[in-house]
Amino acid sequence: MCGRFTLTSPVSRLVEFFALLEPDVHLEPRYNIAPAQSVACIRRIDGFRNLSLMRWGLLPFFARHINEGARMINARSESVATKPAFRRAFESQRCIVPADGFFEWKKQGSDKQPFLIRLRSAEPFAFAGLWDRWTNPEDDGVIESFTILTTTPNALMEPVHDRMPVILPEETIDAWLSDSASADDLQDLLRPFDPTRMEAFPVARSVGNVRNDTPDCLAPIDSKTQQELF
Repeated sequence: MCGRFTLTSPVSRLVEFFALLEPDVHLEPRYNIAPAQSVACIRRIDGFRNLSLMRWGLLPFFARHINEGARMINARSESVATKPAFRRAFESQRCIVPADGFFEWKKQGSDKQPFLIRLRSAEPFAFAGLWDRWTNPEDDGVIESFTILTTTPNALMEPVHDRMPVILPEETIDAWLSDSASADDLQDLLRPFDPTRMEAFPVARSVGNVRNDTPDCLAPIDSKTQQELF
């Protein structure tokens, strides 16, 4: 799964890297993004890639209560085409979620050790996502929200966790955002990312607290402990 991630790249870098229209949003560096928070997402609108803020945790248009989003921060790529909560979004409301790292917890006996996973190049990358628009029946307020797709782990992730987020290679982003892609073509994009382009290292357990959102979240713990853990 993917329950925490980072986006420290400045907006100017995201505009350049993802070929975006200049967004009308301000983004602070985020070192520990958590569910239910407002997060940058990229959609294709009128043929152009646009960045906007959405709530993490998909609220399908038919949801009865806002709390339902807490259960849908991730969606299994193997079943998004058939699950009622994701089927419509998979057909026509796909997005990418820019990131430059994510956290996963590896079981260590009765405890869990957090790891930071990112590209060796330190470049931003794109999670495959789905979005939806929900209207609150209590006050008619509109919330746009998203989920991150997951897949089986690659060789780097397998010792850490049995799932990983879908990371789209740059050359596949257009296909993922296309209005004309078939379901089979889309499913073919939802593969484990090339492990040779990634790195993983253990970080302090303080990342487990959502209030900790500082550069310290990205600091590797000492090399001796790394060798013992991974």
